[in-house]
Amino acid sequence: MSGNPDFEQFRVFLEKTSGIQLGANKQYLVSSRLNKLMEQQGIKSLSELVSRIQSQPRGGLREQVVDAMTTNETLWFRDTYPYEVLKQRILPELIKAAPGQRLRVWSSACSSGQEPYSLAMAFDEFERSNPGQLRAGVQILATELSGTMLAASKAAEYDSLAIARGLSQERLQRYFDVKEPGRWVVKQPIRSKVEFRPLNLLDSYAALGKFDIVFCRNVLIYFSAEVKKDILRRIHGTLKPGGYLFLGASEALNGLPELYQMVQCTPGIVYKAK
Repeated sequence: MSGNPDFEQFRVFLEKTSGIQLGANKQYLVSSRLNKLMEQQGIKSLSELVSRIQSQPRGGLREQVVDAMTTNETLWFRDTYPYEVLKQRILPELIKAAPGQRLRVWSSACSSGQEPYSLAMAFDEFERSNPGQLRAGVQILATELSGTMLAASKAAEYDSLAIARGLSQERLQRYFDVKEPGRWVVKQPIRSKVEFRPLNLLDSYAALGKFDIVFCRNVLIYFSAEVKKDILRRIHGTLKPGGYLFLGASEALNGLPELYQMVQCTPGIVYKAK
């Protein structure tokens, strides 16, 4: 890979394409993630890579590059508290405000599926503890930029390494079938609660409809402050009045007080749409 001008061109391309912002010190990261792909394609430099993608926009190379550059770090019931807050506080409130209405939830960057399936399990646990309260049901829409991750999510199959990351033995036994030794698949009743769709968070959300709850966790850290604010404004447009936004544990909603009210939970914080 050649020097700085190449890297700068690639940085601009990646941010424009996916919103992912790379620091000037991330050249090693780019090399380590793209070297193999570039070798396979016979591409010698980052500028050649960008030119190839621009000249063949439907060739699949753009998707492969975005896949390689997206950090798909995920686990089951990540940080635990959002799911507990959901079951103990948010769901009872939403059900009381609109009894008999189907709830809609958006998992906005679902990676390999752990978040939307964790949500589906949390809803099932709520229903078991509160029979009849969710009689209208729940629809979970899960979206993801990476085609590879979306395919993995739909397959709903996980190896022992993935299973070990945040999943209790009790939940494993209740919600998974053994596919083969060391490999599990999410049971159909949980899978049926989730619909998967491709979506770049930089694109329009108009076709998604309205939601009671949006999970946009550990995603905004990859975007510039300006893009982040734009995404949060547009997420607000998808939330019903009084709907809730969950961000990652290390993320905060700075600004936009006209759109969101901060709600302190114990532990954690959620944001309520005004």
